This record gives sequence, structure tokens and C-alpha cells, in this order.
Amino acid sequence: MRAVGDLDAIAQALNNIGSVHRLRGDYSQALQFYDRALEIRQNIGNRAGIAVTLNNQGVALVEAGKIPEAIDTLYAAIDALESLRPGLSDRNKISIFDKYRSSYSVLQKALLAQNQIETALEVSERGRARAFVELIARRVSPEAAQEYANERISSPTIAEIKQVAGAQNATLVEYSIAIDNKGENSQLLIWVVKPTGEIHARQVELSSLEQYRDNLVPFLVRGEPDGNSDSLLTALVRGTRADLAEPLLSIPADRVSSVKLKKLPQLLIKPIADVLPKNPEERVIFVPHNELFFVPFPALQDEAGRYLIENHTILTAPAIQVLQLIAQEATGDRATGEALVVGNPVMPVVSRQPGEEAQTFDKLPGAEQEAIAVGALLNTEPLIGSEVTETRVLQRISTADRVHLATHGLLDDYSTSGIPGAIVLAPGDAADGLLTAEEIMALNLNASLVVLSACNTGGGNITGDGIVGLSRALLGAGAKSAIVTLWKVEDAPTAQFMPDFYRFLAQTGDRAVALRQAMLATMQQHPNPRYWAAFTLIGESRSRR
Repeated sequence: MRAVGDLDAIAQALNNIGSVHRLRGDYSQALQFYDRALEIRQNIGNRAGIAVTLNNQGVALVEAGKIPEAIDTLYAAIDALESLRPGLSDRNKISIFDKYRSSYSVLQKALLAQNQIETALEVSERGRARAFVELIARRVSPEAAQEYANERISSPTIAEIKQVAGAQNATLVEYSIAIDNKGENSQLLIWVVKPTGEIHARQVELSSLEQYRDNLVPFLVRGEPDGNSDSLLTALVRGTRADLAEPLLSIPADRVSSVKLKKLPQLLIKPIADVLPKNPEERVIFVPHNELFFVPFPALQDEAGRYLIENHTILTAPAIQVLQLIAQEATGDRATGEALVVGNPVMPVVSRQPGEEAQTFDKLPGAEQEAIAVGALLNTEPLIGSEVTETRVLQRISTADRVHLATHGLLDDYSTSGIPGAIVLAPGDAADGLLTAEEIMALNLNASLVVLSACNTGGGNITGDGIVGLSRALLGAGAKSAIVTLWKVEDAPTAQFMPDFYRFLAQTGDRAVALRQAMLATMQQHPNPRYWAAFTLIGESRSRR
């Protein structure tokens, strides 16, 4: 490489030799090679290479026990990484962050090792949903839009995080799955921020959960109570999508206890149970990480067998800063206060690629009943069957204050945009009948609430930016809050659940409270969580008009 004068390749080789020494535990030699690689990369202006080498240096310093020096180096790695973002598309911002996000994880662990709890939480926020935050920020105000254009949207300070908890009048619970570069020493980091501003932190060794392999992992992955499965660490951390929720569908109600659903709260809830609110009407906002976005938090059980939704009023958010920005965003001038309700459209016949076998969809008579009942409660005439054309929905959706779509939800990418997800509507007027996540992102929504009463609408691709799918598209397009589903919801129970939700919403004015009451009501008739725990509220609990 020297002979041909390839400086970039020389730096790469030096960096890799340093990593070999680090993996052998020879940290002094590793740091020397990293220094040589870094000097070349700085001289030739290879910012991506600089970020990688600084990250590797930071990891080596952590492993060598030089924590303060490691913290400084890892901050420098993050600064280098974030310098790559200006001018990139939303999709490329997500991609580049996924490639280099380990720096945030290692830095959080290093800060907690120094008992810098609040600073570690700031880094956790800095390392999540950055592209999503920028999408929302540019809608807040002209000034924020200019900051977005100049890439100056900063992550929240600890004072701002405390302010969000107070403004939401909620306990914030932020999770972070932290793994090192070897995929070892994995920890679950948890912060709890009380409305008073009090902050608590907990660390859970994920390896300690191997004892649950025989009864927990098969349930999470396949819904089977045998022990023929990979480790819990694989299910929670390494998979592209650990199907934490779907197996609820395949388990008869009388076997839910036998597969020990209550084991998962020993990881997620038990370590923080002492600092969660005791009043079930007080809100708890969970901010998951990675595969934890697929956890049905309302269905988790405590040691007494009570579901979490019985003890708490629950919301979720992709990041604390997303809550902050949604609260700042002014209500759209075009919102009419009217509702858009649709149900059971005439189903389109679609194919993702030319020549691909066409896809058809089952009719949803329960969704039609649901839409009629919800329309009556919201004092609007629902669109049913052939009326639910994509064109007609798009004409009304941007001015509606509440949007309720009772139809099929799809997880695939039908637009080849890298943003998966679509809502099935009726074809017509040259429209194919699929409202894709990409098309939603291009809208200017003014709704205080969008309900996707369809299957798997909370799904999507797991990235460092959170779940990239329909829920992200809705909030990015301007919706204040969204209710989505974690798995395939059944037609008839949902037709009862959703009218209950709107009746409770009319009584309370609080979306999280109404959702909890609807779950508790449905639980009386349908005890199995498969019938009520799929629904997740993301965003604001109350309107701020």
C-alpha cells in the first residue's frame, strides 16, 4: 500500500492491526496503531474513518480501564460521526447512524461507570431517533426549519429532559441496550425520570437472563414452551427483528401463564419497580430501544400476576426529544375539528414488482361495523367500501383533527423507498389503493390523533432511529399522536375495543387514560392479551389546543 501511495488503505490497515492487538488484550500496541491510523485519516480528511478509529480507541481505553480518557475519545468519535450527517437524505442519515452507533453505547456504559447518570442519559438521547427528530423539528417553526437545514438541531440537555417529564406530567422510562464491539458484556441500561425531575438509573446484565432460556425465549420467538431456541441475548439484541409480540396470537388463553409471560418484566420492570408511580392513573412513557419497541408493555405481568396496564397508564415514544418537539409544534391552521373515519374498503389487487403475483386481501366486515360505530361517536359519516378511495382519503386527511382507519396494514416496502408499511384503501382515479409510508411522509397532517386500526401498523424496520414504518411516517408528517398495533389484531374484538376507546376519550379527554380503560374493559370479556394488548399509543396524551 505504501508502494502505491494509497494513504486511505494504509490507514485502514493500521486501524485493523490496532483492532487485532485490542482483541488480544495488548492495549498499548493497539493504541499506538490507532494513533498512526488517526493521523493519516485526519490528514486526508476521511471523516468516516476518523469516527471509526476514534471509536476503536475509545473501546480500547475502556477495556484498559482508562475510563476518563475513554470518555473524551468517545465524545470525539461522536462529533466526527455527526459531522457526516449534513446534506444527507433521511434514509441515508438512518443508514450511516446504524453503521457507527456503537460509540454512543460504549460511551453510555463508560459514563455510568463514573456514576455520571445524567450525562449518560443525555448521550442516550443524543444517540437515538436523530433523523426522526430532525423531521419533526423542521415542522415546529421557521426558525427550527432553518436549524434543520443547517444541521444544528441539538440533543436535549438534562434540564430539558426534566422539563419534558414535568410538562408531560409523566414518568419517563428510557431503555438502552448496550453491547461492546465483541458482542459481549451486554447490558440493559434504564433511566427513570420522574415529573419532579428526580432521576434514577439501573443496569441489568443481559447474560444473567440465560437461566430463562428454556421457557422465555421460545415464547418470545415462536410461542412454544420448549427449550429448543437461541439465547435471549440473540432474541433481544442481535436479531433484525425479534418477534416479541406475535406469539401471543398462537397461545391459548389457558396457557398464557404456563409459558411464564411474567419473566420478561424481571428484565424490564422489576429493576425500576420501586421508582414507578403507585397511582395507576399517573402516566408512564416508555422509550424503548432496538427490539424492545416490539414489547407489548401493557401485557407484562408483575409477580402477583397483574398486567402492567392494571398498574399504570402507558404510552411510548421513540425519544424524549420527540415528545419535546411534538409539544412545541403549533396546531395546524388547517385542522377543521372534523374526523375522517374509514372502514372495510373495497380491497385492491396489488403487486410490488411488475410481473409479480398479485396480492389480494380479505374483506373486513368487523372493520365496517367498527367504522360505523366510531363515526357515530365522532359525529361524522364514515367512508365505507367503494367510498374509501385513496384519492378521497387524501383529499380529507390533511384537514382532519382525528383520523381513524379500520382496514388492513402492511409491513412490506411497496414504494421501494426504504420506508416500509402501507395502509390498504380502495383503488380508483388511477390510484392503486395503497397509502404507503413514503406517501404519508409527504403529507401535511394536522391531526391530534391518528388511529391505525389495522394489523401490524406498529411494525417496521428496527434501526438506530427507532422503528422506521407507518408510526414514524405519521408523526413525521405532523400528527400529534398515533395508535398503532404490534401484531395482527382480530376483527370482531377490535370492533368492540375501538368504540370503547372513543367513549372513554370523550369522558376523559386523555388518550392514554382512554386506551387503558378500553383495555381493562376488553380484558373482562377477552382475558388473553392477544385481544387487547396490541394497541400502542405513541406521542401526546392530551391535546394542547
